[in-house]
Amino acid sequence: MTGIGPRPGGHAVVAGAGVGGLLAARALSESFDRVTVLDRDALPEEGVPRRGVPQGHHAHGMLSRGCEVLGDLFPGLREDLVAAGAVPCDIQQDVHWYNDGRRLHPAPSRMRGLSVSRPLLERYLRARVAALPGVEIHDGREVVEPIAGRDGAVTGVRVLGHGRRAEDAEELPADLVVNATGRGNRGAEWLRRLGHRPAREERVDSGLVYVSRAYRRRPGDADVVAMIVGHSVAVPRGGVALSAEGDRWLVTLFGMGDDIPPVDPEGYHRFAARLPVPDLHRLLTRLEPLGAPRLMRIPVSIRSRYESLRRHPEGYLVFGDALCQFNPSYGQGMTVAACEALALRDCLAAGRDELARRFYRRAAKAIDIAWDMSVVGDLRFPAVEGPRPARVRLLNGYLARVHAAAETDPVVGNAFLSVANLQAPPQRLMSPGVLARVLRPRPAASATPRLTPEPSVPARP
Repeated sequence: MTGIGPRPGGHAVVAGAGVGGLLAARALSESFDRVTVLDRDALPEEGVPRRGVPQGHHAHGMLSRGCEVLGDLFPGLREDLVAAGAVPCDIQQDVHWYNDGRRLHPAPSRMRGLSVSRPLLERYLRARVAALPGVEIHDGREVVEPIAGRDGAVTGVRVLGHGRRAEDAEELPADLVVNATGRGNRGAEWLRRLGHRPAREERVDSGLVYVSRAYRRRPGDADVVAMIVGHSVAVPRGGVALSAEGDRWLVTLFGMGDDIPPVDPEGYHRFAARLPVPDLHRLLTRLEPLGAPRLMRIPVSIRSRYESLRRHPEGYLVFGDALCQFNPSYGQGMTVAACEALALRDCLAAGRDELARRFYRRAAKAIDIAWDMSVVGDLRFPAVEGPRPARVRLLNGYLARVHAAAETDPVVGNAFLSVANLQAPPQRLMSPGVLARVLRPRPAASATPRLTPEPSVPARP
């Protein structure tokens, strides 16, 4: 890890104090004397969901690569969060993964995960970032827009305090402005106001709807830290159950089109009984609910191609979900933001000249892999609009064979999880050793039992 050493000076402003904004501030703290993080929300002292992060009510997955990078940026993070109630796990051994209705073969691995709620993780990162030299975090202050000088370079932001009128907005000077305002960002509009052409966008609408509910977690509930049931073309329903701090299970069910989880408790349990495998429903029938189910319609996934722009406004960057918004069912967003923080830190270490061009190109390398994986996965479903060249059809056909082989072969399962967790490039699944195992799978006698859905049974709320 690069330590926080002498800073060449200057003031950086980050718009947005979510996970992306906090990770950007961590990277900036090594190169600027002052870093100011602004958020329009009132930031809670406790680890609870807030208005500006509605997804905080839902189960979140931190991929093993994300845990690794966060540990690099914040030494001691894993131990601190475990002490706060987060649950550590071996990604392959301690999690039941179901793909195409098949359970991936469990086995010890080197992939380490952490089961923790989004609000607790955000609160922890906020405290660590606020403790960095020269960093200040202010809530109740919205960045209205960046402002530029006569030469077109960004020189600061216009900020509006809570409850104040637009004409009362104040100007805050800055040498660098980072837009980390998340899915609702106004990046395209801000570029136009700065006299630049907006970045080209790619959009994919998965049509997913999430409904989540918290349950009390007791010893003996299950022999795993988490269950992840993927949806498929045959059964376009899925769900996850993650252990979390506060002795809770965070359960999220999801569906597509008209087949979505109900928000009434009985309907919620009936939907769980219709998942591709019965394990998650069996777990729910013996758990005590801690609140009502909450619904969230998944926004469209958007890839903004800032790396393709010929001209970039000097002194301005886009980061995190404002740069690329993923389908959250793949759990990639926070991990990619962590990788972007490493890219930003390294780019700043090399100087500030042409920072935007260098950062976007470097960040694109991490985004490309995650985006391609999620888009290929979404395009399995006929209702999802988008081009399906031969490459996409071939990849999805091969992944079906990977899932079949991973049911009996832990080596194939490990290869799949290492790619899904962004620890290895997708090419690993095509390596000669893995390819041979996929094309000639192990005998079915060594498989974990193949599970089929149970008939719907009355379930308690």
